Amino acid sequence: MRFDWTQGRGVARRRVAGGAGAAVLGVAAVFGSGLMTAAHAADLAAPTGIVLGVGASESQRVVSWYSSTGTPQMVEVAPTSQLVNGEFPANAVAFSASVGANSVNGGYNGHATIDSLQENTEYSYRVGAEDGWSPTYSFKTQNFKGDFDFLFFGDPQIGSSGNVAKDGEGWQDTLNVALAANPNAELLVSGGDQVETANTETQWNAFLAPDKLRQYPWVATIGNHDVGGKAYEQHFWTPNTDRSAPYYNGSTTTRSGGDYWYIYKDVLFIDINSNAYANGSDEAHIGYITDVVKAHGADAKYTVLVYHHAIYSPAAHANDNDNKKRRQDFPTAFSKLGVDLVLQGHDHAYSRSYAIKNGQKSHPDEQPGSEQVAQGPGGVIYVTANSASGSKYYDLTAPVQGSDFGPDPLNPDSHWANSVENQEHVRTYVKIQVRDNKLVVENIRSSTCDGPNAAVELGKVKWCGPNNGTSPAQPVGSTVDKVVIHPYRGKGWDQRADVARSTPAEPAWLQQTTEGGAGTLTLTALS
Repeated sequence: MRFDWTQGRGVARRRVAGGAGAAVLGVAAVFGSGLMTAAHAADLAAPTGIVLGVGASESQRVVSWYSSTGTPQMVEVAPTSQLVNGEFPANAVAFSASVGANSVNGGYNGHATIDSLQENTEYSYRVGAEDGWSPTYSFKTQNFKGDFDFLFFGDPQIGSSGNVAKDGEGWQDTLNVALAANPNAELLVSGGDQVETANTETQWNAFLAPDKLRQYPWVATIGNHDVGGKAYEQHFWTPNTDRSAPYYNGSTTTRSGGDYWYIYKDVLFIDINSNAYANGSDEAHIGYITDVVKAHGADAKYTVLVYHHAIYSPAAHANDNDNKKRRQDFPTAFSKLGVDLVLQGHDHAYSRSYAIKNGQKSHPDEQPGSEQVAQGPGGVIYVTANSASGSKYYDLTAPVQGSDFGPDPLNPDSHWANSVENQEHVRTYVKIQVRDNKLVVENIRSSTCDGPNAAVELGKVKWCGPNNGTSPAQPVGSTVDKVVIHPYRGKGWDQRADVARSTPAEPAWLQQTTEGGAGTLTLTALS
């Protein structure tokens, strides 16, 4: 049942699906004055580490936090227009929290789901209980249908430079720059590695310091530096999460996070924990993605996968053994399932692939750096994000001749799968525009060579700027790479190619949007 924000205090129950089984996140309730005693409330210090997260749909948000006590807590919410002099109205809605013991710092962590939000509304919220409230924060919903933009951030990895404060400054500056330029962005999507060391709370505190993470929903992804402890999943509660044993390869070091999904407007987002890959884990992840696409793919226009380990990595991790295995395991499955876009981190450098079908380049004539791409049936675009904080950069690596990830015949300095590879040792973020008939992906500079840019300032890298530092740094807000992706929708959707055909001097492969009149992809389990 949906809560009517215009009514007085009452009780509403809600449930969110949890992957293999439904997970109840507690009761969305409105509290009377008798629920919590004054003694309990007096023991409750203001919560810390508050972060706004994505819910299962546009009408939900999840709030997570740390607390010094396990006593009952809540998130109190009201339309901002109803606050008077900063005070919440009498009919503010309170959503009860699930609070558990924290294995990291001996305290507690809590989360609550804000439900039944209305579109185009600014809400204010606070966390805690009487005599123990956090400051008040706000967020704004937008239209629940139609076009939207979201931002993708690679590896802040706070602490990896050796200077947590400098890393945190760079991270905060990227968020400020990105959201000043894109104030109506609706999601902040993570490429993983929020911190350098999984259970080091000073790093988490610096990562969570920006208030933008309480104003826009952070869509968490677990990286290899986030595993080895429980801090990641204690800081972030995610919707529809499946933590089944096969996803973890029997390893205790990867048992944090999980695979999860949600639908936001016309996009089915699926996020997997790519840290486990051997002994059947990749197959388990593919099974999860297959089940989600079968169940929910028809409810969305696009499918976007997010995970940490970039399989078409342009830099230091390009030929890691685990990535070689993922390159064998993932691409054919993703093509068969009709995935449109894959967002990855891990390599602290930027790359954008050609359209890749079944692990091969879809259109042999697609040119490096093309600004318009027609995916064709089974074509998938893979994007690797650069560092969003400046804490660590990896230089591009030379392709290994004769390997599974050798040179591009059209551009031998790059790997065969990648249309664009870039490293300038400046912070960047990726903007994705979701439109009715296209996706637009743009990599944007959020810094120059000047600070805050910890890896440059501390001498971790020896040059800065385009062309290995031989060209001057470009201004903040300038574009590194931009592409318009025309998705394949099967027979009857060729009008998307007609739009591309109107572009002057377009390559021949751009017209090839069908294969012998093939219809839509059939979503079946993979053998």
